[in-house]
Parts: sequence; structure tokens; C-alpha cells
Amino acid sequence: QITTVSGNEFLLQSDIDFLILDWFHAIKNAIDRLPKERSCTSRNLEFKLRRSSSIELLNSLDTESKEPKPEHRKSLIFRLNYSASDTNDRNRVKSRLKKFISRRPSLKTLQEKGLIKDQIFGSHLHLVCEHEKSTVPQFVRLCIKAVERRGLDVDGIYRVSGNLATIQKLRFVVNQEEKLNLDDSQWEDIHVVTGALKMFFRELPEPLFPYCFFEQFVEAIKIQDNATRIKSIRSLVKKLPRPNHDTMKILFEHLKKIAAKESVNLMSTQSLGIVFGPTLLRPEKETGNMAVHMLYQNQIVELMLSEYSKIFGSEED
Repeated sequence: QITTVSGNEFLLQSDIDFLILDWFHAIKNAIDRLPKERSCTSRNLEFKLRRSSSIELLNSLDTESKEPKPEHRKSLIFRLNYSASDTNDRNRVKSRLKKFISRRPSLKTLQEKGLIKDQIFGSHLHLVCEHEKSTVPQFVRLCIKAVERRGLDVDGIYRVSGNLATIQKLRFVVNQEEKLNLDDSQWEDIHVVTGALKMFFRELPEPLFPYCFFEQFVEAIKIQDNATRIKSIRSLVKKLPRPNHDTMKILFEHLKKIAAKESVNLMSTQSLGIVFGPTLLRPEKETGNMAVHMLYQNQIVELMLSEYSKIFGSEED
């Protein structure tokens, strides 16, 4: 979000980290090129990225137009310009935040007292499954049932974005309440349900395809012989932890039903690969090969959809 001194507000949004960072650098460079007197008046311009926290905000208050470390760029709030007169205010804010943070009870303490429930969004897949005593999160099952009941024929299902505020509201409800009724009128827009499901997978600390399997899946998709490629992907899928395997199986079975309605919803296996590739599998550390990795990510999802029965079928199939 960018707010200029004249009061104009702009919102730039993307799920792709390197694009966000490119935008940040472009905006910062443009400000740096302004005459000094104009640049100083732009001290209120902020560039906000997702998942900011109090501790990271403290870190950002210690910097003056420094470039963010790669591991922090998803969450820091970068103040692009500020005048020297802001120093005292910043120091007071920093001091108050330190006092506030030092007095806060730990998350574990709040959970033990029952003041905070275990979160669904942002938790490791195996922890969610252990808590629910299942191998597939209940939220994933509910979303899939809702989409198959009233979204298979919707144009651009999973490609079209739902209202972000409503998706965040659904996320809050899922994290705070035990029961969820997706037939409630407030979730009437099916794109809100699909958006929340994609957000669930995107916010997993480790993606549905575990980090340690990423390079193996990439090497498998590079195999030229189709039969050998399918056999290799199938072998990797069978080695996945049970929650990952079972959740992946039910999700891909669902997406296969979406693709079967391509003539109506215009969502082919290729389209679904583009949507879900970067969401379901990604490398643990970003490298300069992101564009190449994205291509392989899409191809892996596309192959697993088109060859679903061979990859997820029983040994006898």
C-alpha cells in the first residue's frame, strides 16, 4: 500500500515475492531521484508487505533506507524516506514496542491457558492432521465439497480471485471456531472459498510437496520418456508422509473433476497447473532459477492431473 503526501492511495498486490521486491526497488529508486526538497516531503510513503510483526517492525525502525535481507522481505515494513525530525518519535515508538513485547506471554502459554486455540492457517500440515486425528485437514475437505457442489461450472474457478477481505474473514473464522458452515450466505461467492483454500496451502510453513522432495520432483519431470516420467513421479508420491500423500490425493482428484468441466469453466489441466504449481511446491531457498522452477512446478501439477489414475492408483492398476 502506497500513500502519497497528497492523499492518493495505491495498492499493489502479488503472491510472487520477487515481483514485490522489484516493485519496492522501482518505487524507492524513483523517490531517490526526486529533488532533495521533494524527497523529504515523502516521508509518509510506506511500502507494506504481508505478515508484518512487532519484532520485524522494530528491526525496520533501526534501518535508514537499507535494502531488506532476503529472509525478511516478506514481512518487513519499509519506510522509504523520513526526515531527521522523526528520530525522537521513532525512538519513543521503539521503546514502547520493546516494553510491550517483553511483557507479552508466549504463544505456548496462551495456548495452554486456552486463550488461543491451535491455528489451522499457518500451521504445519501434520500438526493440523494430528490435532484432528485425520490425514486430511477438515477445512480442505469442506472446501472441496463446497466447490464440487456449486462451483464446477463456474467460469474461471480457482483462477478468479475472491474478495480478499471476505477471504480473510473466513480465515479468521476457521482459526477461531470449531464448526464451519460454507453454505452460510456470507460465503456465497464460491471464489471466496477457492481463495481461502489456496491461501491455506500457500500459508503452510512447508508446502504440500515437502522441501526435501522438490529437486526430486523437478528431476523426475525432466525425464524425456513419458512412461518412465510417470513411474518416477508415482514412486515419489508413494514416499510422501501420510498427511501429504492423502491430502494431495484428495486435492488432485478434486482438480481432475474441475478439468473435466473445462468446456464450461474454461479451466484446463494447464490452467490449473499455472494456478497451483507455485502454491503446492517450491524450493526452500529462492535462487536465480525461479522462472525455470515455476515452469517445472506447473508441469508437475499438470502431469499429475492428466495421469492421476496412474500416479495415485493402486499397485494392481
